[in-house]
Amino acid sequence: MLSAGSTWLQPHCRWWKRLLAWPQDVTLVSLGWFRKMKHLKANSVTDPRLLPVSGSLWGRVHAAAASRAYGVQVGNATRPLGRYPVPKKKDLPYDIVELMEEVEMKSGFLPNVFSVMAHRPAEFRAFFAYYNAIMNKERGGLSKADKELIVVATSVVNRCPYCVIAHGALHRIYSKKPALADQVVVNWKLAELSAREQAMLEFAVAVSHADNITEEHFQKLAAQGFDREDAWDIGMIASFFAMSNRIAHFTDLRPNEEFYTMGRIPRDKEKAETP
Repeated sequence: MLSAGSTWLQPHCRWWKRLLAWPQDVTLVSLGWFRKMKHLKANSVTDPRLLPVSGSLWGRVHAAAASRAYGVQVGNATRPLGRYPVPKKKDLPYDIVELMEEVEMKSGFLPNVFSVMAHRPAEFRAFFAYYNAIMNKERGGLSKADKELIVVATSVVNRCPYCVIAHGALHRIYSKKPALADQVVVNWKLAELSAREQAMLEFAVAVSHADNITEEHFQKLAAQGFDREDAWDIGMIASFFAMSNRIAHFTDLRPNEEFYTMGRIPRDKEKAETP
């Protein structure tokens, strides 16, 4: 519960504005966005969830959402999201509820990683804050498609179905290449990759395998236009998702059904085929 001295997150960053402008199926990629901290006034209501909103549409939506748990995968009512109980919204801190509702409203569904990580609110915040720092940074030589391809390749090494499927979907959206992530899942060395992408994935997979990283690795990256800071980004994404993959393992985190078809059919073709 929030007290008079508590804080919650407010939007103010440039990437927040970009998030609102993205298509619905891309919005979920920005899982890590958080809101700027702001102090409540001493005479404000101690818990924003108790505000008198019952007469508004938002109030009815909020009341309905707070009464249910994100504990059952859509389309498969018998399968829980993971091994740990998923808290109901009414039992979660306000900033986490607000983040989950914003992502779900914009993307059309809530990625299951949000629900599972909500079991530990402090770890939820730390996890998505670091995700945002490495996946949504504005500078560097890696594109969004590059980053998602790194996640797919290294998550295959770590045998993580959730990250392979979810980030394969995001790669399809960013790259506009509906088959490349699938090729990487089977065998990245035989996939239709550019020399640049091959060097990038070779380094990322080496980090994921905990191979001995030598100067030769950095030289191969440099030959394809990657500098030392780009190498840091590649290595850090591989390292972060090695942790994320293992969290998915022991929690038995399962991907949302929506991820399987995302990005496989171009939007204009989908609209043309819609009766």
